[in-house]
Order: sequence, then structure tokens, then C-alpha cells
Amino acid sequence: MRPQKVQDVEMLNGMMSVFRSKGYEGASMAELSYATGLKKASLYHRYPGGKKDMTSAVLDYLESSIYTNVYQVLNDSSKDKVVRFDETIQNIKALYGDGLEVCLYRSLSLDNGIELFGDQIKQGINLVIDSFKQFGLANGMSDEEATQNATQTFIEIQGSLVLSKGLQITQPFMNTIEKIKKRYS
Repeated sequence: MRPQKVQDVEMLNGMMSVFRSKGYEGASMAELSYATGLKKASLYHRYPGGKKDMTSAVLDYLESSIYTNVYQVLNDSSKDKVVRFDETIQNIKALYGDGLEVCLYRSLSLDNGIELFGDQIKQGINLVIDSFKQFGLANGMSDEEATQNATQTFIEIQGSLVLSKGLQITQPFMNTIEKIKKRYS
């Protein structure tokens, strides 16, 4: 068996970049091929269902990343809560390029993306919210307060990403991150 020229993580990140910027309908196979460094035939070999399979794989990859870098980090009781929270914030900043990257869930919620991937999008959003909710509960918040804070955290991150991307400055996202830190400190 020949070794793979393009590693899966690199390929998934390349596809995620295209889907973030173009959405499902706007992403072309030529752009996906270029972003992954693979020829179209190689992409179809790995993803026989084409763009739909690719998008689903990218959503699975993102959910796995959120589980590892947000949920598990926030809820690792072997570490101090401040350390866990700071590490999570750094992971979120990296995921969104300090605020200049669009959220994949937002991009795929447009056009047919929500019809095709609504369950995966919902599951990913719920994972983010549940991550912060569980952290809030573990740190003395009531169920209602933890749920409200977690939902508000997700809303603020998403809103700040739209603003930061639209203005091409990181300040709205960074200000939001600071506000979220205060909420959980």
C-alpha cells in the first residue's frame, strides 16, 4: 500500500477552510482539491459520496476537536479550574484564528447545508453549550444559571466572529473572550 501523501488532519483542515468561507453550496470540487492538495479523483476515492461525505467528515472532525479541546479540557477535574478555562480559551482562539475565521456551523447553516447537515450542526452546537454548562455546574452555578451562561457564551462567540470577520479586526472577538472569562471567574 502506498503511503498517503496528504495526512487526514491537513486534508480535513483544508476542506474546513473552504466550507467556512464558501458554505456547502459555494464550495467547488476544484477549491476542495486545491485546499487539500489532492486531485479530484483522490478526493472521490476517499469520499465516494462527494461533497456531502466530505462535509460530514469535516463536521465529525470539528465535533471531535471540540470534544477534545473544549469539553474534555473544561471538565478535567484533575486540573485547577483557572488552568482548564485558560487552556479552553486558547483552544477556542486557535480554532477561530483569534476571531478572523468564520464558524463552520454558521457557514453550513446557509442554503441546503442546514437541510443536509442539521443534525450534525445541532449536535456540535449542543456540545459547545454543554461543555460550558458542565463547567458552570462544577463551579457552583445553578442548573438554570449554568444553562443561561453557556448559551450566552455560544451566542457571544458567534456574534463576535461575525463582527470580527466583517470588520477584519480581532478586537470584537478578543473583547468577547475577556467578557466570557469574567463570567466564569
